[in-house]
Amino acid sequence: MLTVDFTKFPINPGDRVLDLGCGAGRHAFEAYRRGARVVAADLDVKELPPVGGMFAAMRETGEAGPPAAAAAVSADATRLPFPDGAFDVIIAAEILEHIPDDTAAMAEIARVLRPGGTVAVTVPAWLPERICWALSREYHEVPGGHVRIFTRAELGAKLAAAGLTPTGGHHAHGLHSAYWWLKCAVGVHDDAHPAVRAYHRLLVWDIMSKPALTRLSEAALNPLIGKSLVIYARKAETTKPVTPNGFAVPPTRAHSPRGVAGGSGGVVPPGNLGGSPGGSGGVVPPGNLGGSPGGSGGVVPPGEHSDLAGSGAGE
Repeated sequence: MLTVDFTKFPINPGDRVLDLGCGAGRHAFEAYRRGARVVAADLDVKELPPVGGMFAAMRETGEAGPPAAAAAVSADATRLPFPDGAFDVIIAAEILEHIPDDTAAMAEIARVLRPGGTVAVTVPAWLPERICWALSREYHEVPGGHVRIFTRAELGAKLAAAGLTPTGGHHAHGLHSAYWWLKCAVGVHDDAHPAVRAYHRLLVWDIMSKPALTRLSEAALNPLIGKSLVIYARKAETTKPVTPNGFAVPPTRAHSPRGVAGGSGGVVPPGNLGGSPGGSGGVVPPGNLGGSPGGSGGVVPPGEHSDLAGSGAGE
């Protein structure tokens, strides 16, 4: 289930793509399938081995091939371990609502995006999210949960302040809002409730079968109660200092992850994602963030980071 619409947000073979807060990897996999050189990044190291495994499986089955390359790394959205202008495209799906210092995260996104590059940012839409908060404290008052509700105007203004000019947007997952309202009403973690199970089966059927009735229904519901708000933005071709909170931030070097045994931090070179020429997919080992060939797999530990999380719409 994709939140970003790739007909509105094209990714081309060879593009350097960062999926920030990749979660289970849904957008990273689609970018890899389209021939991009992908870095899937998440603070939660438990998410990374399955993502790296799927990258490897996609390459083995021919679902992704040259020039596509991929790697999974642990990264803090407010201190990204990449140099300025490292990526052509960045996707940040359902993460900014989790991060206390969201302006710092947006400044980092702008820093590592090349001039002229594009970004897709998705967050829970205001009305569906407000209803969820009203129905259940358990929905958001959990460690790593949602700390804010964005309006479209607020998100657009914060992106613009970071140097990312909004170019368009839309809502997505109109059928999913009622599912989350139902879960909030009966208990967020009560997946065994008959009504929740029945609605979940409907959503799975819709995702797998894409029947015309539900596709048309969701298209009609999206502008009204779409669960996710999607904003597309572009970084100016010429750069100037980013000014979050009114203070100019000069260009900086990549932030090296702290607490990595044997690892010095650094960058995954676009041509060597996954630790082999051409990139075979996988997880970047702690001592191989610099791209040395021959990496055997592993995870880059997060060290000391603030929260970065991201997965499906509404999570």
